[in-house]
Amino acid sequence: MILRQARGKSTSFRPCLTRKSSRNSSSSSGSNDDSKISEFNQEMEAIFGAALPSGNLRPPPTGEPRIPSQAAAPPRPPIQSGRGLTHVGAGGEAQMVDVSGKEETKRTAMASCKVLLGREVFGLVAANQMVKGDVLGVAKIAGIGGAKQTASLIPLCHNIGLSHVDVDLRLDEEDFSVRVAMEALTAAAVAGLTVYDMCKATSKDIQITDLRLDRKTGGKSGDWSREP
Repeated sequence: MILRQARGKSTSFRPCLTRKSSRNSSSSSGSNDDSKISEFNQEMEAIFGAALPSGNLRPPPTGEPRIPSQAAAPPRPPIQSGRGLTHVGAGGEAQMVDVSGKEETKRTAMASCKVLLGREVFGLVAANQMVKGDVLGVAKIAGIGGAKQTASLIPLCHNIGLSHVDVDLRLDEEDFSVRVAMEALTAAAVAGLTVYDMCKATSKDIQITDLRLDRKTGGKSGDWSREP
């Protein structure tokens, strides 16, 4: 009878040991998890400069570091092109204007620039004594060629048929300059650059100034003149 009771106690005691062992194992596992979380937070603080918020956190799987999510930036609104900026698209990108709907019209344009030579170079040009030859004559030819090549030089410019190009270069003794007047800004610029190229060996102080449109007629925008 006593032996049976002892066996009964021994039998009933084994599950108790098992349950106690299970609780100790769970406690040990929880301690290990807390240690891993603490180490993970320290790593995140070292990377991002601040610890992650406390809570029911668990470290991510090995090889997959957790990166704090960031709210997606709102899409940028399309850039509105200013009035008259026909070469700028709705998104701000450069574009070539579609002119297929425009009617053919007669158009003229007069542009000009000034090339400041200085007294010494001015005297040589006026006397046609530059080493490279006739400065004004070569610049006139260059201006005509520049007008013809406008669409090739300016990326988004259309090729427009020319019926006439007139180039006028005049020496102005008042400020020792060459005044260039012709049809189209590109032609005026190329003629001015040619004057510079013809004279640069004599002086590096030459300046090209006042490149501008003086007047125009025809076209969609109508007539315009710089003079009142």
